[in-house]
Amino acid sequence: MKIVVDTNGLLNAIPRNGSKKWLYNAFIDNTFTWVFSNEILSEYDEIICQKFSQDVSNYVISSLLASHNHERFEPSCKYQLVTQDPDDNKFVDCAIGANADYLVTDDKHILGLLEIPDLFPPVPVVTFAQFQDILASL
Repeated sequence: MKIVVDTNGLLNAIPRNGSKKWLYNAFIDNTFTWVFSNEILSEYDEIICQKFSQDVSNYVISSLLASHNHERFEPSCKYQLVTQDPDDNKFVDCAIGANADYLVTDDKHILGLLEIPDLFPPVPVVTFAQFQDILASL
């Protein structure tokens, strides 16, 4: 199973007592493949540095890149589906292009895509709670 994870989910998976530590644990257990583009990786680095430190960012990014269950994908199409916060499109474009099973997010702008009838191309968006349920059912 391939997933794209928004930055806030990653941030909450980093601390030992983080609310989404289960996500990191599932990744370490090879339950899914974490898909990201260079643009997503750059955002991860920037935001982790702001919230934690450069050392923490280096460790997290190195861990993602060293893992055999990651996939780097560079989208060739820019769909511009998220109009309220265009910066979120990097996650949507990566999920569509990489044919990810899920784009996991709690971002209201991305979740807003679920409200669009017959959205094309379709975006497999789920919340973190929904994804946790999916993992529990495996």
